[in-house]
Amino acid sequence: MNRFIPMITLLLALLLQVALAPNIAIGGVAPNALLLAAVTVALVNGPRSGATTGFAAGLLFDLLGTAPIGAGALVFCLVGYAAGSIQENTFSEGWLVPLVIVFFASLTAEAAYVLVLAIVGEGSFSIVPLLGRAFPAALYNSGLAVLVYPWVARFLRREKPMTTFRRIA
Repeated sequence: MNRFIPMITLLLALLLQVALAPNIAIGGVAPNALLLAAVTVALVNGPRSGATTGFAAGLLFDLLGTAPIGAGALVFCLVGYAAGSIQENTFSEGWLVPLVIVFFASLTAEAAYVLVLAIVGEGSFSIVPLLGRAFPAALYNSGLAVLVYPWVARFLRREKPMTTFRRIA
């Protein structure tokens, strides 16, 4: 059953992204539940699972929109891997580090997505509109992570054998 929990999390995030996110948009900025699910899986299960879940979440994100398929998959995969790698190398087990990681992962994902779309010719890269959208989206995802992360992480977490001293305490 533990192998299917990230998929269940992703399906729930897809439902939230389609049904709820457009209705709770503030100033034209909606939360990205698929990215939040990918980063949460990465924070709990590590970089490999984060990359896999990020790729699947990005592919679902691409299928929901009108942009070229693969741009979101690439960006979410890299962000999921990076978030899992950062969490794996931090010594803190509190709630603040995951929120900071979610904020920077959201900021990076927004910027990288716009950059990838500009590279493939689907838009232009301009820093002012990007910051006008990326920063509020990162704040929104971080605010949502305050509510969602503890519950989803508890659902995803499984006991891991201790291999280093950093897991003590």
